[in-house]
Amino acid sequence: MTTETLNISEAQLVEYSQAHNEPSWLTELRREALKLTETLEMPKPDKTKINKWDFDSFKQHETVGNVYESIENLPAEVKEIIDVENTENLVIQHNNTLAYTKVSDSAKNDGVIIEGLSDALKNHPDLVKKYFMNDTVTVDEHRLTALHTALVNGGMFVYVPKNVIVEHPIQYVVLHDDANASFYNHVIIATEESAEVTYVENYLSNASGEGNQLNIVSEVSAAANSKITYGSVDYLDKGFTGHIIRRGMTEADATINWALGLMNEGSQIIDNTTNLIGDRSESELKSVVIGTGSQKINLTSKIVQYGKETNGYILKHGVMLESASTIFNGIGYIKHGGAKSNAQQESRVLMLSEKARGDANPILLIDEDDVEAGHAASVGRVDPEQLYYLMSRGISRREAERLIIHGFLDPVVRELPIEDVKRKLREVIELKINK
Repeated sequence: MTTETLNISEAQLVEYSQAHNEPSWLTELRREALKLTETLEMPKPDKTKINKWDFDSFKQHETVGNVYESIENLPAEVKEIIDVENTENLVIQHNNTLAYTKVSDSAKNDGVIIEGLSDALKNHPDLVKKYFMNDTVTVDEHRLTALHTALVNGGMFVYVPKNVIVEHPIQYVVLHDDANASFYNHVIIATEESAEVTYVENYLSNASGEGNQLNIVSEVSAAANSKITYGSVDYLDKGFTGHIIRRGMTEADATINWALGLMNEGSQIIDNTTNLIGDRSESELKSVVIGTGSQKINLTSKIVQYGKETNGYILKHGVMLESASTIFNGIGYIKHGGAKSNAQQESRVLMLSEKARGDANPILLIDEDDVEAGHAASVGRVDPEQLYYLMSRGISRREAERLIIHGFLDPVVRELPIEDVKRKLREVIELKINK
C-alpha cells in the first residue's frame, strides 16, 4: 500500500540538487513536484488494482557506485553485454553514479550530445529544460510522474542536430549491484530536422531490489523528417516495484520505432505511447514480455495519430509462467483530421501453466472516416499436441516448453532492428525460462 509520506524531505532534495550542481530551475521543479505528490491521484491502469502496491518505499535516494577511468576497468557484467572494444558511443551508470562515457569523434564533430543526465544538466541546462517533462509527459499527470520528477537520480541525454546521421548506435548500460539502489532514471532523446539515431539501453541486476523502486521516464522527440530507433532490454530484480513510461512525439515525416524486451522480474506498470503529430509520420512498437513467479504486469501500448497519412503498428507477444499474470492493452487511436492514416496491432499471450493468466485488450478508436485499421489478439495455453509431438521425439518436457517459448517469441524478436538488442534479448529469455 502506498505510504502517507516519503522518507525524504524537501530540504534533503534541495541539498541533493545543489550538491550535484543542478540548475536552479530543476531544484525548484523538484520542490514543486514533491508538494504535488501530496495531492495528485495515482494512475489507474486498466484491469490492474495497484492500491496495495508500494510505490513510495526506498532505502536510499542515492546509492553511489564506481567511476571507471578506462575500458579495461569496466566490470565483467558490462563486457558480457556489450563488445566494449568496438562500441563507439557508450554511457554506463553504476547504481546511481554516472560511471563512464565514451563518444566517437565523428559524433562530437557533428555536434551530437551524448551525456549522462547529470553531466547534461551542468553542460547544457537550457537545452535539457526544453525537453524535460514537456508535453509528452507532464509533472502533474499523476502522482507517480510527480514522484519521478522530485526524485530523478540518473539517466541519459541525447541530442542530434539538423541533418546529422549518428553512424554508430548509442548504448546506455545501467548496472545494479547494490541492494540499496532505487532508479528514478530520466532519458531524453531528441533529434532536429532530418537527423537519425539508434539508441539502445540495458538494465541489469546483480543484487536484490527488495524494497526499492523503479520509476523510469523516457521522452523521445523526433523533428521533421528525422528517425529515432529506440531499443531496450530491461532485466532488473523481482524486488523492484516498477512504473515505466516511454513516450514519443513526431513531427511531419518523422519516425520513432521501438524494440523493447521487457524482462524485469518484479511487478510493474508499463506505458509505451507514441503521438504521431505531423503528417506522414509513423511508429512501430514491438515488444516481448515474459512473466515468472507471481509477477503482475500491466502493459499499455498506444499510438495516437493526429496527422494525415500516418502509420502506426503495434506488435507484442508475452509468455506467462508459473502464477504470473499480464494485461496487454493495445490502443490505436486515429484522431479527427488524421485522414488516410493506418492503425494496426497484434497482441498475443501464451500461458504455460494452470495458474498463469493473460488478457489481451485490443482497442481501436477512430474519429476519422477515410482510414484503415485492424487488430488481432489471442490468449491461450500451450497446445498439448505440440508439446506431445516434441516429447515423442525424445525431448524432455522442460526442453519442449523452452523451444515453444522461443518459437512463440521469435516472430517479434527477429523483427527487432538492432542486432545487440536481439542478441541480448535471446540471452535474457534463456535466463528467465531456465530459472
